[in-house]
Amino acid sequence: MAKIVGPGSLIVDVTGFAPHLPVAGETTKGSTLRFGPGGKGSNQLTAAHRAGSEVKIIGRRGDDVLGAILKKHYETEGMSEEHVEVDPKGETGSALIEIDESDAQNRIIVIFAANEQVSAENVYAAEKDFADCDAVLTQFETTAEAVIATKELAKKYSKPFILNPAPYIDVPQELFDGVDYVTPNETEAEQLTGVKVEDIDGCRRAAEKLLEMGVKNVIITLGVRGAFYTDGKREITVPAIKVKAVETTGAGDAFNGGLATAIAEGLPIETALKFATCTSAISVTRLGSSPSMPYRHEILALLEKEFGITL
Repeated sequence: MAKIVGPGSLIVDVTGFAPHLPVAGETTKGSTLRFGPGGKGSNQLTAAHRAGSEVKIIGRRGDDVLGAILKKHYETEGMSEEHVEVDPKGETGSALIEIDESDAQNRIIVIFAANEQVSAENVYAAEKDFADCDAVLTQFETTAEAVIATKELAKKYSKPFILNPAPYIDVPQELFDGVDYVTPNETEAEQLTGVKVEDIDGCRRAAEKLLEMGVKNVIITLGVRGAFYTDGKREITVPAIKVKAVETTGAGDAFNGGLATAIAEGLPIETALKFATCTSAISVTRLGSSPSMPYRHEILALLEKEFGITL
């Protein structure tokens, strides 16, 4: 079993569903309200865990009612909380999510709370897990210092470092130098490079700038248009799989978790991209973010059906 480690956000989603989203000043009658585990870090490592990896998440939450939801989730999933620091006076991160039932689109307000206290020391405390892992995965929903420390340990132990630069934050350009895989969506790619990503040519130009920053492999996720990959020498485009979406909140996280598992297992990059695409496709057919992540047998079945690949 492959092992993945990294700091990540621990957030509880408070999700309301309605026939349509309200405009400013409007009150819309909703249909239901759900509480569930979320956060880009927790979502991605849940996806990696269900896809077949052992995961060690580094994070911070409060000792409150929302923290209890996360604790129950990890216990149910069999995921380790060894490196999750519980702050008795802190507030667990939360996300207020509105879902339009007509097209599955969403609006989200994120309150990072305890996630903003994840430190380099928290990352260094997990060094033994970096030493024997197969891949390192992180995002921008904790702190820049945690990401920098993660990159440092990944380099120290020569582990593939996957950086999902989401949500976009202003970080030193040198942070990207030496990153093995960077996985922005279209919006984040534009924010990082200044290049509009409206077509494959835009992908190429944005990727070229990221490669110039020192990134080794660029993967730009394109939603319903699929995913674009380049290492500066070759390009791969993987089409999205057509499914009936009910909620798209965790689609990018599913992709990154699936990708991390495939890379940790040493799969060829084209296969890894297709594995990640299948993970994402299944997730949008279900409600919730972490709860929507598919299991390995489901991913493998879709991988064989859509791409003729058997693992």
